[in-house]
Amino acid sequence: MKIRTAIFGVYVASSALGFAVLMAFILSEVRPRYVEAMRRTMGDTAAFLAGFAAEGPAEDGAWVRRLAALPGNTDLLRVFASDPAGRVVFDSAQGRDVGQTYEWPMTGGGRVASENYTLSNVSVVADELRVRTPVRQGGVVVGWVGVGRPLNSVTEAIWNARVRLTLGGLSIAAVMTAAGWWIARRLTRPLDRLTAYAQAVRDGQPAAPPVSRATEIAALVGAFEEMRAALEGKQYVEHYTQALTHELKSPLAAIRGAAELLNENMAPEQRARFLAHLRAESDRVQRIVDKMLHLSALEARRGLESVETVNLAGVAREAAETLRPAWAARGQDVRVEAAEGVTARGERFLLVQAAVNLLQNAVEFAPNGGRVAVRVSRDGAHAELTVEDDGPGVPDYAMAQVFERFYSLPRPDTGRKSTGLGLSFVHEIALLHGGEARVENRAEGGARATLRLPVG
Repeated sequence: MKIRTAIFGVYVASSALGFAVLMAFILSEVRPRYVEAMRRTMGDTAAFLAGFAAEGPAEDGAWVRRLAALPGNTDLLRVFASDPAGRVVFDSAQGRDVGQTYEWPMTGGGRVASENYTLSNVSVVADELRVRTPVRQGGVVVGWVGVGRPLNSVTEAIWNARVRLTLGGLSIAAVMTAAGWWIARRLTRPLDRLTAYAQAVRDGQPAAPPVSRATEIAALVGAFEEMRAALEGKQYVEHYTQALTHELKSPLAAIRGAAELLNENMAPEQRARFLAHLRAESDRVQRIVDKMLHLSALEARRGLESVETVNLAGVAREAAETLRPAWAARGQDVRVEAAEGVTARGERFLLVQAAVNLLQNAVEFAPNGGRVAVRVSRDGAHAELTVEDDGPGVPDYAMAQVFERFYSLPRPDTGRKSTGLGLSFVHEIALLHGGEARVENRAEGGARATLRLPVG
């Protein structure tokens, strides 16, 4: 499970639980609040009627007759009157309960006035809320005036209120869910960038460590970068030491053998041949060391330095001129077919070195009198410098290794191998420029090497 999903799930689950409890409490309080408001209104009405009735004559029953003179509206509110003992003497609902005795409270034990009333002047009977007030004349309670209203008269209002609250709650829940997903993404985005950075480092791609304002993520990035640098340095030294030892073993053995033979008496022409062999092998060692130094310096870089817009047509022509003595001596036809205006952003010196290495490989593998083509073209958002030869091509078993350090194939004419660092140099230059290098066989024979770079 992704961390983002886990954070989002925990957030939604905890928010949903708390929100559900809160909504249940709010919805359960809707009816008591409505009924309580109705009770207070009915209490005020009963108090008004009691005052109205008490203003009349003090003779026996006169206050009841004053109430009976009021217009009735029993559909919404029922008015009743009882003597001091609670026996009903007047009922605006056509005398429905006249003669009955009301006891107060008729239900009780609750804590809220609208549910199981504990107030002495409030009762609920047959889903009807009743509120009464004493009628006093001369300081003496001569009876009670009350009003009754069916609780189902507020059912629709309660239902509508609950629906509105539910819809509002669902809207808030939707906003909270979206906010939770946004928060989860914000929290895990630095981890995604760190993962992408780690994958780029694993694949040998140039990448800068991600930047985060979160202290913990920044500390993690710093620790990761320090670990990467330490591991890369250790592996780099180990790999290069092993590779350099392996590559120098053969020329050093040849130099030692030739030096031992020179101690013996031999013909002058043999001595000259062994001396030439010594010079050739020492030159080979020098080339390996020089290229190793250049390649290690290139790999240690974290970015380009003198960046400019480079015309790749000029790079191709410069590479061809640099190697003119080599391909002219072999009688080869090297042609530069470069489209003008194709540019890339980078270091011109490094791009020329990459083109020289690609062209040198093609010249060495092409036969004497063969043809080599250097082309510059544009493919969408990328510029391509391609070198093609009509040599034997790359064997299938070697195709996946051509960019490895010190891997080299024997040259067709001499059978000798190069340092095996040229294409590694090209590969590193391509990565440093945000591009790629690739080698493939041509259908008509020979090989094609391509340096692909973002258009600048």
